[in-house]
Amino acid sequence: MDFGKSMEASSKIRVAAVFATMNRSHVAHACVRALIEQACAPDLVVVADNDSSDDTVHLLNDLTDLPFELVVLSLPENVGNAGGVDAAMECAFQRGIDAVWILDDDSFPTAGALRALLVDGYDPHVVRHSMQIDPATERYTWPLQIDSGDGFRLVHAPAELGELRFVKTRIMWTGALVSRHVYDAIGRVQADLFIRGEDEEYPLRMENCGFSQEGVVDSVLEHVGPQNLLKVRFLGKNLFYEAGLSDWKLYYKVRNMVWLQQRARGKLRAAMMALAYGFIGVKVDGWQRLPLLCEAICDGWSGRLGKWERHP
Repeated sequence: MDFGKSMEASSKIRVAAVFATMNRSHVAHACVRALIEQACAPDLVVVADNDSSDDTVHLLNDLTDLPFELVVLSLPENVGNAGGVDAAMECAFQRGIDAVWILDDDSFPTAGALRALLVDGYDPHVVRHSMQIDPATERYTWPLQIDSGDGFRLVHAPAELGELRFVKTRIMWTGALVSRHVYDAIGRVQADLFIRGEDEEYPLRMENCGFSQEGVVDSVLEHVGPQNLLKVRFLGKNLFYEAGLSDWKLYYKVRNMVWLQQRARGKLRAAMMALAYGFIGVKVDGWQRLPLLCEAICDGWSGRLGKWERHP
C-alpha cells in the first residue's frame, strides 16, 4: 500500500471518507477513484454496501495500490443510506479516525477538495463542508443557506458568493467533515430514517448543540442535483418539492420531514408542514398521490420509521 499521497497533516488529524452504496458498482468505484486522485488523500475510506446483488463488493475489494486503507462493509441487509453511513462512521471512529468526510456514492470530489477543508487550521468544534455543484448547470446541487449578517439567505450558484473563501452556513450534510469531538457530543446517525432525512436531522442536532457550519468554497463535490425541484414559500420558510419522485422516495421524504418537524418544532408546526406538503404533492403530481402522502404523514406523525414495508 502506497501512502505517499496521504495528507501532510495526517500526524495531526486522521480523516476517513465514508459513504453508503447499493447496486451501483460503477458509481461507487468512480467515487473511490475520485478519492484516489485527491491531492491530499484521506487515511481511510469506508464504504458501506447495502447488501448489493451486483459486483460492488468484488469490484471495490479488487482495487490495489491505494493511497489509503479501504474498508468495504458488506452489510447483511439494506439499511438505507442513513443506516449505511451510520455503520461507516462508527467503523471509522472505532479505528481511531479524528474526523469523517461524509459523501454520497455519486458525489465526486475534485482533486483539491479534502485539502481545502483542512487549510488555515482545523477546528474540531466547527463543521466545515465541501460545496456540492451540479456539473451540468454549474449551480449548487441544492440551494445553500448562507449567513448574510442579518439572517440566512439562499444562494444558488458560486458566483453569488463573490470572492469569499469561507461562508457560514447551516443544515449541510453531504461533504461535511465531522470531527470525533462533534460525534461524541451528538451521537450516532438516526439510522431508522433510512433515506432522505439524516441529511437534515444530524445537522440540526449539531446546531442545537452549539456547533457551527462553514462552507469552504474551494472544496468542491461534483454532484448531480434534482431535475424538477420546485420552491414554495410557506409561513415565511422555503419548502422544496421534487416533482415526479418515485413512490418510495416521496414516502421517505414526507414521512421523515413530518417526524423531524414534530421533534424539532412541535406538533402544530409539523401538522402545518404536513398539510402543505400534502397540498403541494396533489397539486403537482395529481390526486393519485394522496393515499401515499397520507400514509407517509401518518407514519411520520406516529414515529413509524425504518424501512417502508413496500420498499422495492
